[in-house]
Amino acid sequence: QHGVAYGGGWVPGLELVAPFIAMLLAIAFLPLINDRWDRIPPKIFVSCLLGVPVATIVFVQEPARLYHTGLEYFQFLSLLASLFYLAGGIHLSTNLRATPRNNTLLLGIGYLLASVVGTTGAAMLMIYPLLRTNSERRNKMHTVIFFIFLVCNAGGMLTPIGDPPLFLGYLKGIDFFWFLKLIPMWVFNGVLLLASYYGLDIWQYRREAKQDIQRDDAQIERPRLYGGLNILFLMVIPTVVALKVPTPYREAIMWGMVCLSMWYQSRSGSATEARERNGFTWHPIMNVAAVFAGIFMTMIPALVLLEAKGAEFGFTSPAYFFFATGVFSAFLDNAPTFLVFLAFGQATMGVPEAAGMMVGNPAVILAAISSGAVLFGAMTYIGNAPNLMVRSIVDERGDIRMPSFFGYMLWSIILIPIFWASMHLFLEVLPFPLSLW
Repeated sequence: QHGVAYGGGWVPGLELVAPFIAMLLAIAFLPLINDRWDRIPPKIFVSCLLGVPVATIVFVQEPARLYHTGLEYFQFLSLLASLFYLAGGIHLSTNLRATPRNNTLLLGIGYLLASVVGTTGAAMLMIYPLLRTNSERRNKMHTVIFFIFLVCNAGGMLTPIGDPPLFLGYLKGIDFFWFLKLIPMWVFNGVLLLASYYGLDIWQYRREAKQDIQRDDAQIERPRLYGGLNILFLMVIPTVVALKVPTPYREAIMWGMVCLSMWYQSRSGSATEARERNGFTWHPIMNVAAVFAGIFMTMIPALVLLEAKGAEFGFTSPAYFFFATGVFSAFLDNAPTFLVFLAFGQATMGVPEAAGMMVGNPAVILAAISSGAVLFGAMTYIGNAPNLMVRSIVDERGDIRMPSFFGYMLWSIILIPIFWASMHLFLEVLPFPLSLW
C-alpha cells in the first residue's frame, strides 16, 4: 500500500524516501567516480529510474499533490532557464589592472547583482570580466574561489530571484520581500568575505613576478558591452516575480523574454558576439532540468512525512535549523534541502507558508533555514548549481587550475567561523529585526 492514512491524508512509508536519498547521493558522488555523469542522458536515466515509480505511486494515492509538484517544477525551471539564457547573451569585455582593489570591486559588484538577477545571472555576467582582468596574473585561483563564495552563493540571500531555494520558498507562499529581513546578515557576510579576500589578494599580489605586473599594467582594455538590450529583457524577470504576476502569465512572460532575446540575436551582431564570447550553450540548464526532474519527483514522500510527523522530533533551536539545513545543503543540493527543512519547520514550529503573519520565533526559524541553505551552498562544488557552472567555465579556459572537490572543501573551511558568527549574532543575540520589519 506504500503508506497509511494520517489525519485524513496519505502518509508514505519510509521505504518511499529511499529513492530521494539515492537521487541526492547520485548528485553528490557520481560526478566524482564517473566522467559520463556530466552528460545529459545518464541524468535523465537516473531521474526516470528513481522518480517515475515514486510519481506513479503518488498519482495513485494523492494525484493533486503530484499535479502541484509538477507545476512547481515548471515554475522553478522557467525562472532558471530564462535567467540563464538572458544573462548568457550579455558580455562585458574589459581588462582592468588586476589589483586587489579592482578585484574586490568586481566581486562586490557581483555580490550586489546576485539578489537582483540571481546567482546564476550574476555569475554569468561577472565571471568573464574577472577572468579577463586577471589573465596576466599567476596567483588567481583564490579569486575564483571567493567569486563562488560571494557571487554564486551568499550574495543571493535577499530575494527569491537570488537563489533557487528561496524561489521554491516563494512558490510555497513566502512573500517576495520577506527575505529582505536578512539584510543585516547579508551585509555582515559580504563585508567579512570581501575584507578577507582583499587581505589575501594583497599578499598574493606581492608574490607576483615583476614582469607579470608590468604585462598586466600594459594590457588595459576599456569596458565594452555586447548584447546590451538583453539587460532590459533580463530585468523583466525579477519585475514580474516581485509584482506577483500569477502562473501561467508569469512563466509566459519569462519565455516571451527568451523569444525576444532570440529575435534580437538574429538581428544584432553585438548579441551574437556576446554569446560567442561567453561560449554559450544550453547544456548546463539542460543538466539542471534533467537532475531536478528526478529531485522533484522523489522528494514528495519525504516532504509528506515531515509535514505529518516532523513535530515528533521536537527540535526548536534556530542553531539546529541553520546548521542542519546548511550541512545537508553543502553535500547534497540547497534547493531540495530547503524544502525538506521548510516542511520540518512548519511541522515543529508552526512556520506558516504565508510570511505576512510571520513574527517572533517562527520568523527566526524561517530565517535560519533560508540563510543556512544559501550560505552553506558555498561549502562544496555541488552545494549550488552556479558553483559547478563557474568551475566548468574556468576549466574550459585552461589557465587556472581549480582545486579538486576535497581541495575546494579545505578552502571553504574559512567560511565556518563567519557563518557561525552570523547565526549567533542575527538569529540568537539580535533576532529583533525579523519581528519588527
